[in-house]
Amino acid sequence: MSEKLTFQAETQQLLDILIHSLYTEKEIFLRELVSNASDALNRLQFESLTNAGLLDADAELAIRISLDEDARTLTISDTGIGMDRAEIIAGLGTIAKSGAKAFIETMREQPESASDIIGQFGVGFYSAFMVARQVDVVSRSYRPDDEAVMWSASGGTDYSLAPADKTTRGTDVIIHLQDDAVEFAREFRVKDIIRRHSDYVAFPIYVGDDEAATNKQQAIWRRSSSELADEDYDSFYKMLTMDFGGAAHHLHIRADVPMQFYALLYIPASNQPNVFSPRKDPGLKLYARKVLIEEYNRELLPEYLSFVQGVVDSEDLPLSVTRESIQATRVMASLQKTLKRRILSELKRMAKNNRDKYLPIFQEFGAWLKQGLVVESDDRDDLEPLLFFQTTHDEDPSQYHSLEDYIGRMAENQSHIFYIIADDYSSGARSPHLDAFRQRGIEVLYFTHPVDAMLPMGLPDYKERKLVSVDSADLDLGAIGELAEADATPRESLADDAFADLQSYVERTLGERISAVRASSALVDNPARLVSDDEASSRHMHRINRLLDKEYELPVKTLELNARHPLMHNLSGLLASGGDDALVEAVIEQVFETALLQDGIHPDPSSMAQRLTLLMQAATGSASGELGFADLRTAITEPEADASAVDS
Repeated sequence: MSEKLTFQAETQQLLDILIHSLYTEKEIFLRELVSNASDALNRLQFESLTNAGLLDADAELAIRISLDEDARTLTISDTGIGMDRAEIIAGLGTIAKSGAKAFIETMREQPESASDIIGQFGVGFYSAFMVARQVDVVSRSYRPDDEAVMWSASGGTDYSLAPADKTTRGTDVIIHLQDDAVEFAREFRVKDIIRRHSDYVAFPIYVGDDEAATNKQQAIWRRSSSELADEDYDSFYKMLTMDFGGAAHHLHIRADVPMQFYALLYIPASNQPNVFSPRKDPGLKLYARKVLIEEYNRELLPEYLSFVQGVVDSEDLPLSVTRESIQATRVMASLQKTLKRRILSELKRMAKNNRDKYLPIFQEFGAWLKQGLVVESDDRDDLEPLLFFQTTHDEDPSQYHSLEDYIGRMAENQSHIFYIIADDYSSGARSPHLDAFRQRGIEVLYFTHPVDAMLPMGLPDYKERKLVSVDSADLDLGAIGELAEADATPRESLADDAFADLQSYVERTLGERISAVRASSALVDNPARLVSDDEASSRHMHRINRLLDKEYELPVKTLELNARHPLMHNLSGLLASGGDDALVEAVIEQVFETALLQDGIHPDPSSMAQRLTLLMQAATGSASGELGFADLRTAITEPEADASAVDS
């Protein structure tokens, strides 16, 4: 005899949301029902350890999905623990108020996130109503004396219970599909969903009349590494990512304490997006007891390790909790900490013992690790050994060196680690800032990646040795290293009064674009350089803002002039002999902008082209009627107005 009962209020609200939803991933209902069937089989397995009197003790532990496209029904059957009348009321007629309330609130705020979180609220069964006009559940308990019962609901305010004619143990969930959901009664569609979402459920899943299971059942990450060959790992990576170039490295983790979990993680060989990959977003696949609960979990690893691909499967992670509490549980926090530690330890081991394998990984993903150094100060000790740089040690751009390498080669009396920020290796190698360092045999690190401008903020020192930029205004290298023999006798310097006149002229010409002009003690082969008076680690923010395409202002720096350079002697001579001011001003402008260019901070290098043309024309002499020095000044101060003069 059938009996009608009423759903609790929260369940009614929940059903209303699911029935009238517009979720694009309605297929998720099948994942949830298969997960419930797997849980029932797991519970039966546990019960069988201590109870020999089970109903159908010899029945195969399996899940079978039956389809009838004409009748528009889909049935998920299991031979699990089953339910009696009281259990079916408790399990299907009522859900935890906290879970229902949290789910309802989350769906109102984030309706697009349903596919990721349905299973995390303990409401997975009800997702069937996204595709069903009616759901029938026929179940018989594992206890031989219990009677079978049928639960039926159409998504209204009540449900019915009645005795059922079922002689075997387990549960059948019969989905009467809505007219627009008939696709879920088609075998190929169901098999595709099973393979994508439930491929690693521990029990065989049979679809239709197949005698072979649709799912793999045994997850590769749960197998012992001793059972697996490199080909097995490579095959799984390619299936996961469609990256047929293969991974650079894999890490297989199996832990029992302080919690039980399995992980199979991969470091790709390239940082370039794979257009064929089914994985379009960063994040690890998160499983709970081999059931996929989140396709892209970004909480398991810090952002600077987001390039890592793979899966994590926890035995201890609860499903029936809110999204917020998943992130807050000690299990999740411990899982995050363990994964990060294991990955960083593996990278450090590789960097130390197998540098040839590590360096290609660093060249692809070093930018991520450097960002981590800036934003995750707690991880600094683990990240520092992973950093490698090109340096002036061997002037070979293919060679990379660690900070430890650098320290081992420091010059006599050297207490700082020196670096240069440049747009690329070639421009860095030609920088005037390196003159004095080469002269004294002091090694300099090249910071040439766009993110390297942020690095001094996260790496102010290493092993109590301060990192110092080569463009710092107060550098004194006099006691460090040893002058090369050829440089022991420097070229003659300008007299003090001659340099003072030149200094004043340059200050007047450049005005507020510089903070000061002074003689340089560091320059050797270059006529000038710009030095920074600000020693703050954030003084390279203009480079960072430029990288982020934000507005920025050029820093105002001190211009150092090489009083021994022939160009400074020539300029001083022009001033002393009353030479044409226009030519002197043009040369000064070019010296300044060349210094900007050498530092990689010139806002518009092409703007120098006209001046360079005029300087070359002046240097090669002017025939009667051609461009003179007066025109040169006009071209510098009013370039647009002088365009016709250049054309003539």
